[in-house]
Amino acid sequence: MAKTAPKEEAPAAVADDSSGASGAKKKKVMIMAIIAVLVLGSAGGAATYFLTKKPASTKEAKKSAEKAAPPVFLALENFIVNLQSDNGDKYLQTAITLQVKDEEQLNYYKANMPQLRSRVLLLLSNKTAEELLTNEGKLKLEGELSKQVQQPYNNDEPSPKEAEDRKILGVFFTSFMIQ
Repeated sequence: MAKTAPKEEAPAAVADDSSGASGAKKKKVMIMAIIAVLVLGSAGGAATYFLTKKPASTKEAKKSAEKAAPPVFLALENFIVNLQSDNGDKYLQTAITLQVKDEEQLNYYKANMPQLRSRVLLLLSNKTAEELLTNEGKLKLEGELSKQVQQPYNNDEPSPKEAEDRKILGVFFTSFMIQ
């Protein structure tokens, strides 16, 4: 009988080991299932967020599209004008480039080029050399040029949208010499 007792204990010990191994396997499977559910839930939530997200506003979307577009420039022919002066003749020779919104606006200004050049010439010829020698004077002239160029052409009063479309984004002096 003593022989039977050890045989009974050995299978019981083996049974305990196998139930411990299957319990560990069940824990691993359970952990893997929880991780899989969390990963899939996060991915689904992220996909839902990005696919249903709308732009904050059409203005912001328009601004980002404008930023992405390359700049459009309109280079004007050189200007040589007599400046207002009390002590002798002074001349200004300058080249100006305008930055516009898009090709449509570029074509609009090209179509009105004689009037545009006339406005610029009249504005430049009413300046003095002393005004234009300082940086402040040049910056002031940039603002005046921008306002003058944006004025309506052919006596047509623009709608607010047309006025916005005609907006000059920048005035750049590519050459500036006073003699």
